Amino acid sequence: MSNQLSDRINSLVPSATLAMAAKARELRAEGKDIIGLSLGEPDFNTPDYIKEAAKQAIDENYNSYTPVDGYGELKDAIITKFKRDNNLTYEPSQIVVSTGAKQALYNVAQACLNAGDEVILPCPYWVSYADIVKLTGGIPVEVPTTIESDFKMTPEQLEATITPKTKMLWYSSPCNPSGSIYSSDELRALADVLQKHPQIIVVSDEIYEHINYGVTAHASMANFEDMYDRTVTVNGVAKAFAMTGWRIGYIGAPSYIARACNKLQGQVTSGANCIAQRAVITALNESPDRVQYMVDEFKNRRKLILDLLNDIDGFECNEPEGAFYVFPNISAFFGRELNGVKINNASDLAMYLLQHANVATVTGDAFGNSNGIRISYAASEDQIREAISRIKKAVS
Repeated sequence: MSNQLSDRINSLVPSATLAMAAKARELRAEGKDIIGLSLGEPDFNTPDYIKEAAKQAIDENYNSYTPVDGYGELKDAIITKFKRDNNLTYEPSQIVVSTGAKQALYNVAQACLNAGDEVILPCPYWVSYADIVKLTGGIPVEVPTTIESDFKMTPEQLEATITPKTKMLWYSSPCNPSGSIYSSDELRALADVLQKHPQIIVVSDEIYEHINYGVTAHASMANFEDMYDRTVTVNGVAKAFAMTGWRIGYIGAPSYIARACNKLQGQVTSGANCIAQRAVITALNESPDRVQYMVDEFKNRRKLILDLLNDIDGFECNEPEGAFYVFPNISAFFGRELNGVKINNASDLAMYLLQHANVATVTGDAFGNSNGIRISYAASEDQIREAISRIKKAVS
């Protein structure tokens, strides 16, 4: 039978992080000792106080369909969180709860983009941004950054990239994969450029907000009065609360965008999981200080992995200020041969490390930066030491 799939799905690229994780699982099933540093998944358990809230929800018989945009009590908790942590004021009509922040991003793209609309993506960017944009018929426009600029886009770069077709700007801060954080002053400088182009909507992905090592304070584009009505703030509980599998994300947005996302979600997935929503009410109502122990541990691991990587010839690292990734420049290996394998690009090196060092990483090509690889340090110190030791040996 001939291929009956749509052009849309045939042209869609699988998530590189999920593909590498799947490949690592296959190799483990074959008996290989693979250390996975590819997924952005905390290795902590969900805190007990959150799990207890889920158990209570089950005992209280929360088992019915939920409102499409989320329980009212959860929306209230999100509003409280935005005010407490970000000094942002939202109404319930501006909040939509989704099945993870990824669905929230997809909803916003489908609600706002038409075919041919351009979306500016500072590189490196999270792997799914470009393909989410492409699924709408939109055009991702990559803005390259370098390790020297701490992987942050400048106002001059933004101005030079904007065209009459530009509809949106998407960025994450702290950034996945670089760990870089835009300061309030840096966001203000970008906002000053955007003031000349009132048609552009900003999507600010703040999922790593609480994983911040204290160098640069977290800032939101929506904090600026002249950007508030043009900014969609995306967040969730997966990273800071070690709740990746609970699948709860949310947005704070202009009401017309929130209504559109609610309308779309009502035809696709409807409301998010009832038990998870009840647990997230507790997670967000509690102080972020209750999960600081995870951030402190990630900070220790960051120092460890940077010390180890900086001892390897050919790895050049910036110092990430947040999240739990390093994104070393490994272009020094391009054109070289390692154990009989020619390394032409980042994808070659990532695959080489999987096959010859038994360490799973992710190629920078997936993040729009072909000179780097992403390495997650959401793993134990013992795993980090062993993985980097294997990498060093494999590339020596």
